[in-house]
Formats: sequence, structure tokens, C-alpha cells
Amino acid sequence: MSNENEGVDESGWDLEPGDESAPLVEAVGRLIKFCREQAGMRVAEFAQIMGYGEDMIRKIERGARIPRVEFLDRADDVLHASGHIRAFTEDMERAQYPRKVRELKELEDRAVELLLYSNHNIHGLLQTPEYARALYVMRQPSLAPEVVERETAARVARKSIFDRQPAPTLSFVQEQVTLERPYGGKMVLRRQLEHLLEVGQLRNVTLQVMPTDLEEHAGVHGLIEVLKFVDGTAVGRSDGAFNARPVSSLRDLQILELRYGMIRAQALPPRESLAFIEQALGEL
Repeated sequence: MSNENEGVDESGWDLEPGDESAPLVEAVGRLIKFCREQAGMRVAEFAQIMGYGEDMIRKIERGARIPRVEFLDRADDVLHASGHIRAFTEDMERAQYPRKVRELKELEDRAVELLLYSNHNIHGLLQTPEYARALYVMRQPSLAPEVVERETAARVARKSIFDRQPAPTLSFVQEQVTLERPYGGKMVLRRQLEHLLEVGQLRNVTLQVMPTDLEEHAGVHGLIEVLKFVDGTAVGRSDGAFNARPVSSLRDLQILELRYGMIRAQALPPRESLAFIEQALGEL
């Protein structure tokens, strides 16, 4: 049975116009078509075995749709491709995420130190899949289910930064309200707080909470992110500075680091912050 019209399509995502991954996606599509023809299968037969509509198979074969990893695995087995299709798993994994996310993940993968302050929700690198999905579901105008799943998968993929070796140094400061607002419901928030406590135990992670009752706050300009690289360069961004554009000049980075340093000094120390999160969890 085809799942083409049953909720989110599991075959993959449509290629965005102008995506630099287009040549590679098209090459993978041609390879799948070649393997199908070598196996003596017509599109209709291959689609039935794979469980998708013929139109979806044709889109993949002409490079208009990025196939998911699961699709590549299944196609490799069905077409007896001896691993030639499966070999593109990592490439298609990268290609399936929106361009802006790929660019951000590439920066995060190179960073040796990250300074991250969030004021409206839990930072993306700390989000559970359920929490991330809840944020995308409540977007206005509303997003299509396929877009929600694609964005959620992309956000979850960025969490691979916690598995890197050598591990980067990560510093997070979260506003108290982000620990209390139940996006997605109380159970989603409960799991999110439990995850924060787990991450907060990692030796390369510092997690701090900014209390709501402070009379002075260096974070009034909003979100701050600074990523530092091994060659001494860095890139930063803030909602309330430089028109929210990424900056890399020494002067601009010094402004962001000054603000972030003051935010860290005003926030609860790491141990008290974890205790605060435990208390918030206990009150749910």
C-alpha cells in the first residue's frame, strides 16, 4: 500500500529551488533508476514493492526529491545494488535538511567553544524531539506536516555535537520562563527538563538559569550565540545587535562576548541552576 497521502511521506523531502545539493541528489536518482532497470523492474513494480506511489518514485529518480535513509536502505536491498545505493546515506542525510540548518550545523561541527543564551524557549541544541516538534507545530502561519517533520529532524540532527570527540565546550544560559512554559504539554516539558538535567552532568557543558526576579539583566537585547573555532576566528549573532546578522569582526564579537559574560555572571551558578531545574521538574 502507498503511504503517499497518509500524513507525512516517509520517502523523503522535495528539493528546495537553488539547493547546492541538487547535482548529488540527481546523481543518486539516476543511480536508483539504473539499478531498477538493471534489475528488470518497471516503475510500477518497484513502487509497489517499496510501498510508494509511482509519481513519488519518478520524482526520486529524476532528482526532484531527496530520499530518506530508510528509502535508500530498502531500495538497495530490493534492487540488489550491493551497497552502491546505501553508500550515499551520509550525503542524503545532509541534503535532506534545509539549507540554513545545514550551514548552521557545519559551523557547530567546527566550533570548539559555543556561548549560547536563550530567552523564549529552550535552545535548539538542548531540545528533545517532542519539544522541538511542539515549537514548529505552533508556528503561525501554520506549517505543513511534512515541513514540521523535516525541521524537527534537522534540529535533532544538530544534537550530534554532544557526541563529538574531542568534545567542544558548551555554555548555555536559559531564562527561567523557558523552564516553566509547557510547550506541547506538561509531559513534553517534564521530559525536556529531565533531558536538561542529563546534559547538565556532561563535563564539557555548563548550564545556567537566569532568574526572572533580577532587577538588572544584560540580556535585554535577546538571544546571543557565539561560536569559536580552532584557528582563533569566531562568528556571533544576537537578536538585538547588528540587525540580527551574523558577525565575525573582532569589535562586534567583543560586544557580544561582553554581554554574554555579564549574563553568565548574573545567572545562577551551574550547581544552583541544576537544583533549580530539579525543583521545577518536581513541581510539574
